[in-house]
Amino acid sequence: MYEFIEGTVEQISPTHVVINNQGIGYLASISLHTFETIKGGKQVRLFMEQTFRVENQNPTGIVLYGFSHPDERQMFRLLTSVSGVGNNTALIMLSSLDSETITSTILNGNVGLLKSIKGIGEKTAQRIILELRDKLTGGKKSGLGTLLDPSKLDAISEALTALTILGYQKASAEKALIKVSKELGAMATVEELIKNSLKIL
Repeated sequence: MYEFIEGTVEQISPTHVVINNQGIGYLASISLHTFETIKGGKQVRLFMEQTFRVENQNPTGIVLYGFSHPDERQMFRLLTSVSGVGNNTALIMLSSLDSETITSTILNGNVGLLKSIKGIGEKTAQRIILELRDKLTGGKKSGLGTLLDPSKLDAISEALTALTILGYQKASAEKALIKVSKELGAMATVEELIKNSLKIL
């Protein structure tokens, strides 16, 4: 199992990258988010997930997925643990929304935003929320960590509703609220969350 691969970018596209590490070229599938993060670099480190291509119930080859940050890889692992969510679907989700936004979406039970992602229907969106919400809020922290304190969720939900009423896209508003809530801490009021989010929207 590869933990990470560090080397020179030989080829890169929005879906794949080839990293030269000591004369060996590693081909890895990547999300659009990882592409945007590493596209200007020559030397990169990608955190890897190794899976197997299966045909007729038999493994036929190794497939590598690369992520610019361990949090994105952990979200990939969480998503693919859900029945009906394959590797390609998880990668599409991580290309559509970053890992923090997906976390917020799951914690807020936002079925509509998940459904807006190609390949995700209502039943799959509901299953993702049902199966992952507890993993993101309770028990031992995963590698992803608990990105939002559950005690903040009511205030964040109210602030999110207000921002969407003002005309901001839900995904952008959620991303801003996650950042602001981290900066302001657990005691932040709805008004403070809204005001500070508006500064970066």
